[in-house]
Amino acid sequence: MGTAEYERGSKRLAAVTGSAGQKVVDGLRNISPDFGRYIVEFAYGEIHSRPGLTMQQRQLITIAALTALGNAQPQLKIHIAAAIHTGVKRDEIIEAIIQMAVYAGFPATLNGLSAAQEVFTASGL
Repeated sequence: MGTAEYERGSKRLAAVTGSAGQKVVDGLRNISPDFGRYIVEFAYGEIHSRPGLTMQQRQLITIAALTALGNAQPQLKIHIAAAIHTGVKRDEIIEAIIQMAVYAGFPATLNGLSAAQEVFTASGL
């Protein structure tokens, strides 16, 4: 792709998600390669690369937001795994999800905890 944002985004995507994020982008090639590029350039090249928050803080915020949405289980699982990849502790992830009970309700929190359990089991935590 060649843009500075794409290069910066590709590096940040790999640092945050390992290979999982690139698999998402690759999976969009046949249906909407532009959307994959938006993820890399905007989400990771611009937003995730901003100063002021650590990768771990950004992952906890993302986990909280996706938990609160209540309908983004695949993305939530990717970001829980990314949080682990960036050094966020299991207990911190659980606490971020539980905090959402106050703001998003018990069903969204239960779904978030279920997603976390699947990721923890798959990663041996």
